[in-house]
Amino acid sequence: MDVQDLIDEVIAREGGYSDHPADRGGATNMGITQAVARDNGYFGAMQALPRATAEALYRRLYWEEPGYAFVAELSWPVAAELFDAAVNMGPPTATGFLQRALNALNRNQKDYPDIKVDRLLGGRTLAALRAFRALRGPSGDIVLLKAMEALQGERYITLAESRPANEAFLYGWLANRIGSGARS
Repeated sequence: MDVQDLIDEVIAREGGYSDHPADRGGATNMGITQAVARDNGYFGAMQALPRATAEALYRRLYWEEPGYAFVAELSWPVAAELFDAAVNMGPPTATGFLQRALNALNRNQKDYPDIKVDRLLGGRTLAALRAFRALRGPSGDIVLLKAMEALQGERYITLAESRPANEAFLYGWLANRIGSGARS
């Protein structure tokens, strides 16, 4: 599996054009909101958004710019989870989930120092992930993913509680974003 596979999966999951009245993102196509498209130079009709444009936006905004390729060198499943969460919630939120989970799993800093939850992927976050994996091995990825997905699931429930219109999306978020198997 590589980043193109992740992009193909997210486009398949997101589907085509949508303009759901409860979706604050407004018009979307293949999961790309009109605001993201406009901010990145696409000014055509959202119904006509080219797949190549969507793929390029996913690759640049949700893989390259946040630095998830560096995570992939250490743990493909964690990088894939970051990508998927970033697509739905933004890279800062996804990266924050990783940082919080790593801090919670370091046994009160016995395994590695806490890292600042600045929601940016940098050297300290990568060093913590490297230390976690050196101690726990690849099977530790399963526990780390559970922690990250628990944080993501809690955020979805909070979004639905704070804005009842989001309840229209909660079932799909939980069904398709938590433990979706997209990280194998």
